[in-house]
Amino acid sequence: MSPTYCLTYCMTTLALAFASSPCTAQRDGFSGPPINYETAPVDDPVARLARRLEAGEVELAFDEEHGYLKSLLGALDVPESSQTLVFSKTSMQRSRISSRTPRALYFNDDVYVGFCQGGGVLELAATDAEQGAQFYTLEQSKEEPPRLIRDRGNCLTCHASTRTQDVPGYLVRSVFAQASGQPEFGSGTFTTDHASPFEERWGGWYVTGTHGAMRHMGNAVYHRRKGDLDREAGANVTSLETRVSTEPYLTEHSDLVALMVLEHQTQMHNALAWANYETRRAIHQSQVMNEALDRPADYLSPTSTRRIDAAADRVLEYLLFRDEFPLTSPVAGTSGFAEEFAARGVRDAAGRSLRDFDLQTRLFRHPCSYLIYSKAFDGLPDEVRRRVLMKLKAILRGGTAAEEYPRLTPADRRALREILTETKPEFAALE
Repeated sequence: MSPTYCLTYCMTTLALAFASSPCTAQRDGFSGPPINYETAPVDDPVARLARRLEAGEVELAFDEEHGYLKSLLGALDVPESSQTLVFSKTSMQRSRISSRTPRALYFNDDVYVGFCQGGGVLELAATDAEQGAQFYTLEQSKEEPPRLIRDRGNCLTCHASTRTQDVPGYLVRSVFAQASGQPEFGSGTFTTDHASPFEERWGGWYVTGTHGAMRHMGNAVYHRRKGDLDREAGANVTSLETRVSTEPYLTEHSDLVALMVLEHQTQMHNALAWANYETRRAIHQSQVMNEALDRPADYLSPTSTRRIDAAADRVLEYLLFRDEFPLTSPVAGTSGFAEEFAARGVRDAAGRSLRDFDLQTRLFRHPCSYLIYSKAFDGLPDEVRRRVLMKLKAILRGGTAAEEYPRLTPADRRALREILTETKPEFAALE
């Protein structure tokens, strides 16, 4: 399977990704030093699995209904409860997607897997600690040994734009989708995350779960003649039985809580990747100037320092859910995803975890992203990672540093400080 199979539509265009800037301009920004996106070695979970497959250390089982899907999810530790279903024609295998045949997406903290009924490939993306989002395909054929093929930049056509924070990244897109799955672009589209108004979310997606008086765009098709989308008809749906056959999928759900986590996680990953890239570029710029001006090799110019400081601030905004949309009704999913997700969390002596949900007025009980434990966070260059942690500690102590985060109550700050002190050694070690 050639990597160019992935050419224009690639896996985690979680719902559409026509890039807002030219592909060539984006690739020029990532292909050379200091990023070397297309040529640098990577060590993300999919890359590691690919090496093990090639070495014969692991095998993937093929079944007639789902191909390698179930075996692949098991090998990558991706829970089936994370399943969400998107019916807009907004990914590589768009011809196979409609309201009757939605695309399934599965994910964990580092990996995303896309499956289409009768699709020629499984679509994968994974986060490398240094290089950010990496894209892969796995051919759905039992005739040849399974091989995970890494894309070498073609997917950046869709996955490197302002919608992904100008880095190779991910996005959840909400569109006005017709029954055929075709988006009605003239009616508007939304790139969604934890800050998005509820009413703008999940156009072109199926959604199972309850959310009280709040309304979203899911479970509804756009009728061009009426010029409308019935948000009421798609509200508080707990079963898709009358809307679409879920028999071809691993579960019958498109879980509401999984979707909310997915929205946060995709843009949190992008913020981390942007901080990584920006810091490396700032350091590289200083090194070039240091050599030209005969300055010490490790000197950081004021301009570079400001760039790194701004990158740390962007990470903190996402990390602490600064602009999170406040829920006005409780929400609940249907698949057991919330329980399985929370059970994976590292806990302090009091049993608290950053993966504990609130789901009454906000997504998480303790509003600091669980991705602070991720390899993507730990892989940030020292110059920016230490700034993030130092600024975080200052915010959680209160005072003027906390003024930019008025939604963090004293109780929130105290709980986060205690949890992170016990569970994040680098945070605890900072004075």
